[in-house]
Amino acid sequence: MPRGVRKTALEKLQEELTEVQESIKQYKESLITLDEKEKEIQDKIKLEQFKEVSTILDEHEMSIMDLKELLISSKAE
Repeated sequence: MPRGVRKTALEKLQEELTEVQESIKQYKESLITLDEKEKEIQDKIKLEQFKEVSTILDEHEMSIMDLKELLISSKAE
């Protein structure tokens, strides 16, 4: 059986380069997706932290303004 025309060293290198470039592109796209997911998770964490603070304020019958004044006065001391 004939095997066909052999590829030259240049053709092999060009194919390898194309494969490497495609891999780089895929990794970059994965990084973008992971960066977006990281931001989304950080936002969710921040929201949960605000919920906790809000619950504590409600338990102490305090408003956001009360908390603000408390923080400002403690900083001034």
